[in-house]
Amino acid sequence: METVENGNSSTQAPVQGISVHDFSEKIMEQLVHFHVMKLSGGFFLWIGSGPVLSNLAVAIASKHDSMPLSTLVLGDTSDTTASSLAQRLTKKTKKQVFVSYNLPMTNSNLALLVEDRIKKEMELHPDQF
Repeated sequence: METVENGNSSTQAPVQGISVHDFSEKIMEQLVHFHVMKLSGGFFLWIGSGPVLSNLAVAIASKHDSMPLSTLVLGDTSDTTASSLAQRLTKKTKKQVFVSYNLPMTNSNLALLVEDRIKKEMELHPDQF
C-alpha cells in the first residue's frame, strides 16, 4: 500500500482489523465462555459466565526481565488472577495481552482448568491469538 503526502511517496503496512473468536466449555459444572479479540501485536481475552466486566489486566514483555510486566487496570487489587494470567500468556505468546477474568474465586482449581482450556484453544487455533 503506497500513500503520497505532499509529493513524497511512503510505504505503509496494511492495517489489520480486529478478529473475534469465541468458545465455551463446561468446567467443574460451570459453563465458562471465552471471548478473544485478536489485535495488532496482542489480544484481549474475556473469561466469564455472564455479561460482566469486573476487572481488566494487561501484560507486556520486558526486554529487561524474563518475566513480563503486568498491572491491573480495573477491579479489585486483592484479586491477582487476571494479572497473573495475562503475565503467563504474555510469556507464552510474546505478545501484549489484556485479560478480564470474571469468574468467582470459589475454587482455585477452576482457574487452573480455565488456563488449561485457553492453552488447548491456543494449540487448536493459534491464528486466533
